Amino acid sequence: MEQPLILAACAEMLWQDRPIEWRAARLAEMGFQVGLWNWPDHDLGALERSGATFSIMNGYLTGRLADDEGAEELLRSARETAHVGKRLGVARLNLHGTGLGEGGLPARPAEVVTGSMWLKARDTLARIAEMAEEEDVVFTLENLNLPVDHPGTPFGRAADTLALVSSVNLPHLKLNLDLYHVQIGEGNLIETCRACLPWIGEVQVADVPGRCEPGTGEINYPAIASALYEMGYRGPVGMEAYAKGDPDAALQAFRTAFTLF
Repeated sequence: MEQPLILAACAEMLWQDRPIEWRAARLAEMGFQVGLWNWPDHDLGALERSGATFSIMNGYLTGRLADDEGAEELLRSARETAHVGKRLGVARLNLHGTGLGEGGLPARPAEVVTGSMWLKARDTLARIAEMAEEEDVVFTLENLNLPVDHPGTPFGRAADTLALVSSVNLPHLKLNLDLYHVQIGEGNLIETCRACLPWIGEVQVADVPGRCEPGTGEINYPAIASALYEMGYRGPVGMEAYAKGDPDAALQAFRTAFTLF
């Protein structure tokens, strides 16, 4: 049996009673790359010594896409994070439509996204992509669900992130296509993958409801794995999910779902 797709898992969501460097080392030992959230929460030296390969990390700490002040702060924060990402060898640095605060709620909610906001967001992302080329890093823009986890987040839907990233269309800006969020907010997962395929930097997964490992909810992840492979995707798939029970068992369920042949 083989996994032609690269598998990763979010360290913050597993073994939450253990130090982050232990989690990273354990994931590496099990053959997974490692996803991280905010880097200031961690001992960077300990993470460097963990032996892990880091798939993705939050690419900013402050800032927003769609207003002048927020865009300047996002560029500053993203450049600072790019330097940290290079230190750790992180493959992708992740962005959202706006900064997220306590509980994943948007720092600046937007029930209505205006045309001028769309234009400003596109301009900001183009600047991010140009900076990323200078720094030799890749940023991704992640979709989020609005009904459950992130109400009021501008540019949250997969259709929105696809519109922005495809309009910028620069190699250092990709999509982080999170299928947990797509299922809650939009559905039609395989066709969404197909539409996004040219711009995908990473696919993230968790089951619905509950945001736990594949096999605990309603999503047929083995079918999605086969579809991704058949449409030519060979990039990373990251489990950004909690373990319903034992983390080792959750990771095995994830691996099994994405084992194709």
